[in-house]
Amino acid sequence: MKKTIPTTLGACAAALSYLLPTCALAQEAPLSLPTQVVLGSQAGQQETRIPVARSTVSGDEISPLSLGANLSETLQRVPGIVAVNRQNYAQDLQISSRGFGARAQFGVRGVRLVQDGIPLTMPDGQGQPSLFDLDGMQRIEVLRGPLTTLYGNASGGIIQGFTDEGAFYPTLENRTAIGPDNLWRSRLRYGGQHGDLNVAANVSRLSTDGYRDHSETRRDIANLRLGWDIDDASSLTLLINSLDQPETEDPLGLTAEDVREDRRQAVSNAYRFDTRKTVRHNQAGLNYQRRLDNDDKLTLMIYGGERYVLQYLGFPTGGQFTGGNVIELDRRFGGGEFGWERETQLFGFPVQLAAGLTYDYQGEQRNGFISEERRGERRTGTLVRDEFNTVDSQDAYLISTWQLDRRWTLTAGLRHSRVEFESEDDYFVDGQNNSGNVDYQQTNPAMGLSYQWNSALTLYAALGQGFETPTAQELAYQQQGSGLNFGLKPAESRNAEIGLKLRREQTQINLALFHSRVEDEIVTGPNVIDRSGPEPVETSRTTFVNAGQSTRRGIELSVEQDFQHGIEGYLAYTLLDARFDSYIDNDSNDLSGNKLPGVPRHSLFAELSWQPPGTGFVTALEAQTLSERFANDENDASASGYAVFNWRAGYTHEIGNWTIDPFVRVDNLGDKEYIGSLIVNGPQDRFYEPAPDRQWLVGLGLQYQWR
Repeated sequence: MKKTIPTTLGACAAALSYLLPTCALAQEAPLSLPTQVVLGSQAGQQETRIPVARSTVSGDEISPLSLGANLSETLQRVPGIVAVNRQNYAQDLQISSRGFGARAQFGVRGVRLVQDGIPLTMPDGQGQPSLFDLDGMQRIEVLRGPLTTLYGNASGGIIQGFTDEGAFYPTLENRTAIGPDNLWRSRLRYGGQHGDLNVAANVSRLSTDGYRDHSETRRDIANLRLGWDIDDASSLTLLINSLDQPETEDPLGLTAEDVREDRRQAVSNAYRFDTRKTVRHNQAGLNYQRRLDNDDKLTLMIYGGERYVLQYLGFPTGGQFTGGNVIELDRRFGGGEFGWERETQLFGFPVQLAAGLTYDYQGEQRNGFISEERRGERRTGTLVRDEFNTVDSQDAYLISTWQLDRRWTLTAGLRHSRVEFESEDDYFVDGQNNSGNVDYQQTNPAMGLSYQWNSALTLYAALGQGFETPTAQELAYQQQGSGLNFGLKPAESRNAEIGLKLRREQTQINLALFHSRVEDEIVTGPNVIDRSGPEPVETSRTTFVNAGQSTRRGIELSVEQDFQHGIEGYLAYTLLDARFDSYIDNDSNDLSGNKLPGVPRHSLFAELSWQPPGTGFVTALEAQTLSERFANDENDASASGYAVFNWRAGYTHEIGNWTIDPFVRVDNLGDKEYIGSLIVNGPQDRFYEPAPDRQWLVGLGLQYQWR
């Protein structure tokens, strides 16, 4: 039974943005608060006194002479982040922050995604990185550490993008790139200032046959940003995003034997069931900011959208309670924020306060079918699941920043979160009704203290508590029976960090030591059992369970050095020890002490670039390495570590109002065979998704500006 899904646009607050900095040591300037930022923070401000690990990627670093379609191209240079391209657009990228989110077999979990203050992570904690407008991005901020828990649910890390305004003079640009396997991507971008209205828009298409067999993809994206300066005290921004990705083929994961036999193959079930996925996503958001006469600042953000998914899975099923092997999801979502900021004096100290309310909603009609095979053509068949699921999230927060003296700054905050899941079952068999609901509530405090040793060096420490609810997909199945798995509990974390930030004229260094302890870690459980036949049969459908305890501890280091003659060097290194402290699996195996799967102990990105001044030419050599990653909780399967090198070069030349930008890129210069990504605890030991061998990419950008 189909229901009308309401679109909710309530008043609320979206995300603790990054923490704005105080001024230089010798100055007594107003504080800049780590508050919810909707329209984006002011780029270029100091951030050394902020007690949080923050990395900024901007300009050419966002798409470094690359395809420009995948967030992994940007995030691979950020310490603490593992972002890999799965070569499978049906399942999107894999992104984890300090080990949070590594369990995700598709989408992103445990890490919050935000663009221009509008969440790209749904209320249940699952996000899709393909929704980021990389073509219009001005910069990306990546936050890690205890203070990120003030974002609420699923805040193991924060990735937030800020869209660039259109150029003052009307500008039209096209950028096209081609590569192997019929890879082609082209974008058209326009920007300009028209009176008080700033316009920035882009459309793009990506198509490829894919590195692996049965992985053909076409993806169309359109984005629009309209900015209006209403008066000197207020501004309004409208953002519209659309994604259409029809019939994207899914080659599925490979076993170790499959990889040795043919690393580019798709498994037989991918052909038998024609595994594929269709996604349509449309979203709009409106941001309003106003500064009052007393310098208080009010923020109002509302957003809403729709998402449709039709996925054909790669296993047979005959049981009426297995949920089917064709899944149809029709979702409506919306929400908003209302925030307030004030600078004042309390107990004789300068203080900046921020408070706000948030509300987010998603309603999803979920249908499951048993498919019918017709000589390679697969159609939906018998309905075996029909339910309407909702997620309702309400938050309230208070954050304060105290300037204790010229050197000491204290940041403290509190956020209360309530997330409710409800399922209304409309598939009745023998009177069985699997409707139900579960309510998760948590109040999370966080605090950080920074000390400015001198004008170049700042030390800081932070503590925080966080929680992560299961996503709707993780609640979707039980091992036996039907209905949502309401017994799955949220994971709760205790986080600590100390670090330093060094800023000199030609050198920037960030160092952080962190420790996180998680109770009720959410992990992959046993597969669903089909009991419709004479004998129970294990399907490929995954369930999720809670482990006892886990610990993540490690070090992050980034060094940026500006040499003479246009030569720059950059290095990002992470050491991470992530393991289960207490975990008895479903088969009564004691996995305590095992390492968390999908999490490398060592990861490194290094780059040496050269841009001779005044020439328009730029070239760079990149190195990326990951150590061994275990593929399952038992730690008896793994992907070996690897190191690969990439090279890129480009040239920019202006001719009158025209700008020409040709570029070339070669990835995996050594033609190394390695596993790029893992399907953690994948069914039937199909853990592995091989990375491509040596790949080339050539492209050309053309820009015309009316001046």
